[in-house]
Amino acid sequence: MSMLITGIGELVTNDGTVDGAVDDPLHAGLGVIRDAAVVLSGGGEDSAPTVEWVGPADQAPAADWSISLEGRAVVPGFVDSHSHLVFDGDRSAEFAARMSGTPYDGGGITVTVEATRAADRPRLRELLQQRVSEMRSQGTTTVEVKSGYGLTVEDEVKALRLAREVTPEVTFLGAHVVPPEARGSAADRAAYLDLVVGEMLTACAPHARWIDVFCEPASPHAFDGEESRRVLEAGRDAGLELRVHGNQLGHGPGVQLAVELGAASVDHCTYLTDEDVEALAGSGTVATLLPGVEFSTRQPYPDARRLLDAGVQVAIATDCNPGTCYSSSMPLMIALAVREMGMTPAEALRAATVTAAKALRRTDIGRIAVGQRADLALVDAPSWLHIPYRVGVPVVRALEV
Repeated sequence: MSMLITGIGELVTNDGTVDGAVDDPLHAGLGVIRDAAVVLSGGGEDSAPTVEWVGPADQAPAADWSISLEGRAVVPGFVDSHSHLVFDGDRSAEFAARMSGTPYDGGGITVTVEATRAADRPRLRELLQQRVSEMRSQGTTTVEVKSGYGLTVEDEVKALRLAREVTPEVTFLGAHVVPPEARGSAADRAAYLDLVVGEMLTACAPHARWIDVFCEPASPHAFDGEESRRVLEAGRDAGLELRVHGNQLGHGPGVQLAVELGAASVDHCTYLTDEDVEALAGSGTVATLLPGVEFSTRQPYPDARRLLDAGVQVAIATDCNPGTCYSSSMPLMIALAVREMGMTPAEALRAATVTAAKALRRTDIGRIAVGQRADLALVDAPSWLHIPYRVGVPVVRALEV
């Protein structure tokens, strides 16, 4: 079966070679077609529909059935390449404290660990499904989900199994922070690290695609450069691909380590030296910026303009989590990237779609082109520009096909 979607006021393809694309600075790199149509085919219980044809509506081929969007815009579904969705508990009081001047140091994760350990599987599944549904209602069609709020072998496996129910982009984050019971001494800390790279990794690797580590010497609860290297190398040896939390709270080795080991993405990148920027620019590692964290912690925003001008691949993601950014809204991240990080609207949209797909090493999403997954988002407006323009207004949602 094939479906023709017509009446598209503006279609963002992220494909600069597509026929009929607008060629002006405002839409640079977006491959925008006005008065466009898309033909989708396939799909079923075991497979997603794919894009069969893209182009001007007056050239569209026939299909088995059709719908008109009556002048609304369509963009590629957002790719949220950094989230922490498997958790229970509430940290709104911590947010209020930060807004009153209490600095963030990573320690509040312990509150979520306690609540998540106490929650049973049905409770966590329900919360996870609610959060994914919330994301889709704001245009996100692909999401990466990390563990990291269990920090025991049993609880980390439970989180990863649940995450696999909603996405193939599952990340083992046993090295999120050192859990409370391992903070008594250096020996306790070392024993926990041994657990992460040993028994925990062995149990978790079959349920994950990625491994991540919170490399942040500025936090006493996170991991330093050598500890992070050990985690990443062990994960790589176990067949997992690499991601890194790095350079969030201060200058540190996270970016350089990510580039050296060939990580797909290093996330946060708030505090960067010229050497860090140069290393990223010469690598295949994506710098994934998380502006909702800075919004929620009152830290400085990353300098996206500096990175882009240096030739770094820049993505944006929500980092949806209960402590430092309890927002699932990619449209908000796009608006913050434009308003606070020096990105143009077109750069921000690409960072939330095609470059975010690169952060997951995915080539089948992030664009609307022949052969791609039919992951589309509908903008209830005549132009995609309404996404950052109408900040806080729910104008975009995943298009169910």
